Amino acid sequence: MTEPEKPVRSPCVSICALDDDDICTGCQRTVDEITRWSRMDNAERRAVLALCHERAKASGVLWMIGTQSGH
Repeated sequence: MTEPEKPVRSPCVSICALDDDDICTGCQRTVDEITRWSRMDNAERRAVLALCHERAKASGVLWMIGTQSGH
């Protein structure tokens, strides 16, 4: 028998503040994603985490290690 999959953990970092686009500056989730997180299945949570990653890259919050800056 296989064990049930553990729930995907919340990306919350306890820096809860919304920007002008209603996206949390700490975890990069939208208000809707935050409020629905507890009712999401793991597949939906992974999709939200991917969106958070893209938002972080787009906003400059996430620095890409190994990339060259435009010197």
